[in-house]
Amino acid sequence: MQTAQETIINVPEIEPRLKHLTIFQTFDSLQPGESMVIHNDHDPKPVYFQLQSLRGDTFTWDYLQAGPQWWDIRVTKKSLDHALSRSEENDIVINIPVIEPRYKHATIFKVFDGLKAGESLVIHNDHDPKPVYYQLLNERGDIFTWQYLEQGPQWWDIRVTKKGAESTETIGQIAANDFRKATVFKKYGIDFCCGGKKTIREACAEKGIDPTMVENDLKQTSQSVTFGNNNFNEWNLDFLADYIVNTHHQYVRKYMPELRGYALKVAKVHGGHHPELIPIQTLVEEINEELTEHMANEENILFPQVKKIVQAKNNATAYTQPEGTRFEALVATTEKEHDSVGRAFDEIRRLSQNFAIPEDACTSYKLLYKMIDEFESDLHTHIHLENNILFPKAMDMEKTLS
Repeated sequence: MQTAQETIINVPEIEPRLKHLTIFQTFDSLQPGESMVIHNDHDPKPVYFQLQSLRGDTFTWDYLQAGPQWWDIRVTKKSLDHALSRSEENDIVINIPVIEPRYKHATIFKVFDGLKAGESLVIHNDHDPKPVYYQLLNERGDIFTWQYLEQGPQWWDIRVTKKGAESTETIGQIAANDFRKATVFKKYGIDFCCGGKKTIREACAEKGIDPTMVENDLKQTSQSVTFGNNNFNEWNLDFLADYIVNTHHQYVRKYMPELRGYALKVAKVHGGHHPELIPIQTLVEEINEELTEHMANEENILFPQVKKIVQAKNNATAYTQPEGTRFEALVATTEKEHDSVGRAFDEIRRLSQNFAIPEDACTSYKLLYKMIDEFESDLHTHIHLENNILFPKAMDMEKTLS
């Protein structure tokens, strides 16, 4: 039975095996804000718990009559507005778990489309809503930033900001969210690791590059739908720290002795005609010394502290700051060391005129420049993972601990 405003379900007249099915089908047909009335000869409270279990906190349950002969309950599907609130930063917060499943993505897109340039929404969910990132990127394009504020284990909070004409997203953040875009930065010689805290336009201004060229190439990269397994921004921080050690620290330990040997050999043989090889060999030795101590500090002090932070977060246990030095200070020191090594490689590039091979270069000479180029490329990824993903996420996580 249906009144002008709501459907009335006369439960006693329905075949027993169809009673609950009818209630659920009627509820699912309601639009947000619409109601139905359950009319029954006993309290249908079990339906309340079943509906809550299967549909979540998406309705209200109001007794219009509570016996002794008849029970009438108005069930109203909540308006989607009940899932929206404002944060202290005035972002629109979307509480995903209280939204009916078929409206979840539609609500996110509706709120996003209503944002002005520079405004943000926060997705609050009980699991990582990363599929929304890809859907939003595919349907709206590269016009937003995606920043994790909290990453489990119970809740995920992601701030989605609609970009303005002048995006404040840094190069490091861009590469962290989609590492494919690092290839664009490499193409234009833009430092996305040590220089990752700059915006695209700031970096382009320093190099005299037209930023629209870079931005167009980045958009082309965004249109590719192939995503590999190395989506580092989604990895657990303790796993990422181990990956850095086992992949990039191991790379340094494997190839640095060979690089030092070739740098010394080529400087001795060709240094007379190519004096730039002498300071290049000196720089290689300085890089070796710096990285050796640097990696030991990371493996023995900094990375174990990252794992303590992750463990305290995951297990909701007490967290102890490192004695003598705050974690943030340890990170700052490490990033300065990264910058020092990065500048040494920049100087090698300058001295070698971007690894230009002279006509009289022997095989060892050519191999030396090739090894330095490849070593620098691996180091860029190495530093990017730390500066733009591991360290900022660990510092944000530490701030949430008591």
